[in-house]
Amino acid sequence: MANINDANLPYSLDAEQAVLGSVLLDSKLIADVVNKLNPQSFHVGLHSEIFSIMLQMFITGQPIDIITVIESAVRKNVFDNQADAKTYLVRLMESAVSPSSIESYATIISDKYMVRQLMFASNEIFDLASAGTEEPQHLLDFAETKIYNIRSEKDISGLIPIKPTVFEKVKELSEIAADPKAHESKYINTSFERLDGLIFGLAPADLILIAGRPSMGKTTFAINMAVGVAKKYRDKKIAVFSFEMSREQLVERLLVSEARVTADRMRKGDIDRNGWKNISEAAEFLSGLEIYIDDTPNISVGEMKAKLRRMNNLGVVVIDYLQLMSTNRKDLNRVNEISEITRSLKIMAKELGIAVILASQLSRAVEGRQDRRPMLSDLRDSGAIEQDADIVLMLYRESFYDKETEFPNKCECIISKNRRGETGKVDLNFEGEFYSFTSAEFIHVSEF
Repeated sequence: MANINDANLPYSLDAEQAVLGSVLLDSKLIADVVNKLNPQSFHVGLHSEIFSIMLQMFITGQPIDIITVIESAVRKNVFDNQADAKTYLVRLMESAVSPSSIESYATIISDKYMVRQLMFASNEIFDLASAGTEEPQHLLDFAETKIYNIRSEKDISGLIPIKPTVFEKVKELSEIAADPKAHESKYINTSFERLDGLIFGLAPADLILIAGRPSMGKTTFAINMAVGVAKKYRDKKIAVFSFEMSREQLVERLLVSEARVTADRMRKGDIDRNGWKNISEAAEFLSGLEIYIDDTPNISVGEMKAKLRRMNNLGVVVIDYLQLMSTNRKDLNRVNEISEITRSLKIMAKELGIAVILASQLSRAVEGRQDRRPMLSDLRDSGAIEQDADIVLMLYRESFYDKETEFPNKCECIISKNRRGETGKVDLNFEGEFYSFTSAEFIHVSEF
């Protein structure tokens, strides 16, 4: 790594001394700075060790004063002897500021620390780029992750008193009690009301996984949800990243679904006058929706995020599908690569404040069981998929395995994971010839 001259690193000696000295004079002040600082925030190594001692005392409920800090510092070899420790700590106390100013000084320390972290990150990025051994896209992903981690650390607000949060929640509940539709401002409803009743719709920062074996209708269901959102929330934009189908194929599916003209008839041109009327009306209606399609192959999460940042009023992103995505990194096996992708997508959802709907294949283990209903353990390639997802929806159609089933159009949407509520099952109607799912009449709630 290229050298960073320590003398050029930004820090404030006065601010570091002022904060430590103030806490030595009034131990209660540490509560005002623990949400901004950690031992690494201090540039001077000695100050970092002293603050670490104070923080440990605060956590364990020990008194913080010059005597206790001297004793602990000498015991931990921070100072050679008590005389040296006392001399330095007294000097710190002489630098103390008024209690009302200590948070401002803590902010100065925190800001300087963040700039130092940016300098170190930039150095790592420079060294990796200079080596010439990495793909450009990996470099971009590496740089973005470094910066995001620094931002995330900066955004940590520390412990927050429960009181204001309790009152805010009670206020929210009272608003919902007065108007059951009040929660819609927080969650995005899909076109599937019974499903929304269990998962409360789609929320910003959600990663929603739609999983199933091939031909179960994952893409159709994901697109139906997205179109439902686009119809209901005309001010929100919907982005679709398709790794399997082209833009033209997806648009054809949308026309089939909206016009109710089968794909077979549309491809053959076997369309009567009424069919053309439906297609014309569907085309006009769909063109008015804020739906954007990207069918670029091999796009990484970093590239995806860069494109999405440029979109205003973005509500939902659909990605079809996980197993066709790649990090372009040669140093990862497939399990670790999938883990990195799902974690990056969850971070993207949180950072951009959007709901991400991700289609995913299930493993062949499903086919080897008598009951082929999928389970979380069937998620293919990595356990991180289940861990990172907020909601996991699994599709199962009995008619795919049994052509003589009593209900050929029935599809079970199994809610296998739901961070906001209960798991269960919602019955849907599947009309394959129209690439369409609709809500069925009954809802079943149970534990999975």
